[in-house]
Amino acid sequence: QERFVESGGDSVQSGGSLRLSCAASGFTLGLYAIGWFRQAPGKEREGVSCISSRDESTYYADSVKGRFTISRNNAKNTVSLEMTSLKPEDTAIYYCAADAQCGTSVRNFYWWGQGTAVTVSS
Repeated sequence: QERFVESGGDSVQSGGSLRLSCAASGFTLGLYAIGWFRQAPGKEREGVSCISSRDESTYYADSVKGRFTISRNNAKNTVSLEMTSLKPEDTAIYYCAADAQCGTSVRNFYWWGQGTAVTVSS
């Protein structure tokens, strides 16, 4: 069965860093674009970053550009999100999911994991 397991979430102070990991199983990771998403309390789920399957092009939400870096290791079936200069507004549950390509709607992505919680205190 296809699934993702996210890990690496923690509580950190503003300005801190975290590295989130997304482990895939049940499918060939390299065939899919993988997105990281987040959902803060009372808000809708939003896209944070995405990495394509073919040329590993990367995309970022304006709110995280220059602070977050997405990468993938198809041999290890993992996708990572390196987060630096964290801000309280980055507080959310972070999820990864797959789609055929980046740039599509959040609702198009599938195989959602349970998420990993990130809390940034000021």
